[in-house]
Amino acid sequence: MSESASPDDSSRPAAPERQLTLFDSSCIIVGIIIGAGIYETSPLVAGNVSGAGWLIGVWLLGGLLSLIGALCYAELATAYPKEGGDYVYLTRAFGRAPGFLFAWAQLWVVRPGSIGAMAYVFARYANQLWPLGEDDRRLTALMGYAVAAVVVLTGINILGVREGKWTQNVLTTTKVLGLVAICVAGLCFSAAEVLPVPAAEAAGGTEFDLARFGFAMILVLFTYGGWNEMAYVGAEVRNPNKNILRALVLGTLAVMVIYLLVTLAFVHALGLEGIRNSHAVASDMLQLGLGDWGVRIISLLICISALGAINGQIFTGARIYYAMGTEHRLYAWLGHWSPRLGTPVCSLVIQAVITLVLVVGFGLLTDGAFQSMIEFTTPIVWIFFLLVGISLFVLRYREPDTPRPYRVPWYPITPILFCLSSLFMLYASLAYTVKQGSHQPVWAVVIMLVGVALSFYRPRPI
Repeated sequence: MSESASPDDSSRPAAPERQLTLFDSSCIIVGIIIGAGIYETSPLVAGNVSGAGWLIGVWLLGGLLSLIGALCYAELATAYPKEGGDYVYLTRAFGRAPGFLFAWAQLWVVRPGSIGAMAYVFARYANQLWPLGEDDRRLTALMGYAVAAVVVLTGINILGVREGKWTQNVLTTTKVLGLVAICVAGLCFSAAEVLPVPAAEAAGGTEFDLARFGFAMILVLFTYGGWNEMAYVGAEVRNPNKNILRALVLGTLAVMVIYLLVTLAFVHALGLEGIRNSHAVASDMLQLGLGDWGVRIISLLICISALGAINGQIFTGARIYYAMGTEHRLYAWLGHWSPRLGTPVCSLVIQAVITLVLVVGFGLLTDGAFQSMIEFTTPIVWIFFLLVGISLFVLRYREPDTPRPYRVPWYPITPILFCLSSLFMLYASLAYTVKQGSHQPVWAVVIMLVGVALSFYRPRPI
């Protein structure tokens, strides 16, 4: 401690520091959004639209809805630049119980489910590059890779903010450059002329099916998921009044452009029917010009993409539980910020433990861990997106004197559109899970009911 430091300074608990630049912040957003979803969901999205125009349209619509959401979050995040994001907004707008339920959902459902889904994508492609087991040993190999990814990246983030952000910057830059290369390759190679459009598509290419459209949008918006992550690290962003807005908007726009270009490349190279019938659309596209080397290159790129999404979600997710721990005495241990490492160590560790339980559990109990985890998390995600959209109206009314460095344009139309889109996605996700007879959302509901019971406990502020 320096001579000028006061006793009060030395006794003050460690807290987040503003270490994230605009580049760091943008890499967090882009790195989380661009996981491996674009490779996994493209064939499924193509199978639920009636033409190439609709395919481009749903990706464009998903990007625009994400941008609208980012603009709404920019107002909230610049007005309340604190750790925790949605937790802070929901607590201020609706009280301690809804804020607690958000953090509870993130801790037990949303965050471990999302990290686990990406961990299994990484595992599948890593096992292709470096096989650890096939046939009856394949599940063990996949779980081993998934567990290793979560443990190693959690360890890096425990070591310090610099280590976590540098890892994110490298992974994000690599994956973006790789996607640019895929776009170029897709525009150079083409097998579309040997993949004729089926008669059913030619006859009914403009027909609209609400259920199929809803499922396509579930997949598209899952793939865009993560544009709001900047809000969770608001207390660590330098010059938050400007850089939070810039990171949210620039990051979301960059991903929208990349996704549209990648989709155009897929359509040009394989055609709509080729995309629909592909089990590895990017691999099939690169194989046209590069053969087996193309398959290995894309497998490596998908591994990097998945690791970037996992690392970003680990980094931001722990800040939510840290924020909850600073206000709820029962969870105070989650609100500890290590003075030596400069990270929320307890939150990172408990997040990893819960994620590993889900990774192993879903791997052993379900046939497709990736899709099962999407079904497990999606309805809960859209409930809280809807509440955050409503909180913007509530906080403008209740706290008109709070400085707002940025105000969402075209208010109230923009937040109304965000709320309506969230409501539709909540309906679509519930309708899909009911139609599929999936049990995963039931488990999520049981966990949330436990959270509701615990929310009645009213601890005094710490």
